[in-house]
Amino acid sequence: MTASTVAPPAVLSPLRLLGRSTLGVLKRVGSVAVFAARGVAAAASPPWFSAQLLRQLAAVGYFSLPVVGLTAVFTGAALALNIYTGGGRFNAEQVMPQIVALGITRELAPVLAALMLAGRVSAAIAAELGAMRATEQIDAMQTLSTDPFRYLVAPRLVAGVVMLPLLTVVADLIGVAGGWLVATRVLHFNPTVYIRNTMSFLQAWDVGSGLIKAAVFGFIVTLMGCFHGYNAKGGARGVGRATTHAVVSASVLVFAADYLLTSLFAHT
Repeated sequence: MTASTVAPPAVLSPLRLLGRSTLGVLKRVGSVAVFAARGVAAAASPPWFSAQLLRQLAAVGYFSLPVVGLTAVFTGAALALNIYTGGGRFNAEQVMPQIVALGITRELAPVLAALMLAGRVSAAIAAELGAMRATEQIDAMQTLSTDPFRYLVAPRLVAGVVMLPLLTVVADLIGVAGGWLVATRVLHFNPTVYIRNTMSFLQAWDVGSGLIKAAVFGFIVTLMGCFHGYNAKGGARGVGRATTHAVVSASVLVFAADYLLTSLFAHT
């Protein structure tokens, strides 16, 4: 090979950087996929740790009710005001109840509930597992022949998949109630007509599609917390990084999954 056929360093450097970045992303995606597969396999086969599962169901679901409820009621109220203002430009104020109910059940309730759990639950999981990794408790479990995936990861994944749809049902009810409260107390809608229009417009699939989204989002939120916490390195600073990465990656993946699922459900 002659000197004239060798690419100059200025050309190779960006290519090396692109290749290194691509390989790094693929490696991380593969690591997450393998981790998720191990977690699902552990959750699908015995032995199960029922006490740990109940503890995680309470941590993910029950203790998240206040923040999810407050988020839903203010979202429903703000959505009602905005739709009424926008509809007034086209003399279409009366469709506000239907649009509020549709927006809450199909989109806002599952997404906002998932984001609240990303900030609260995913961060807590990453911090807890990261601290256990830093203090070598996970290594001690393996030494004692206890599978960390069965004891630590599987209960959290199951709790996310089970509890986030239930939280979404609560958010649906409270969000629609927030819209009803603003419509009847501020915008002077008839309460009975508002409820009748909402119930006659909503279909079972509107609520069902939101619950399917919520189950997927619950898996994503708990998976990111478990993955980053389980693989935390570098002591206390590493635990902090794992917590930050868990929240950011869970939030971004929730939005990405929401777009994909919305595209899939668009014609149903």
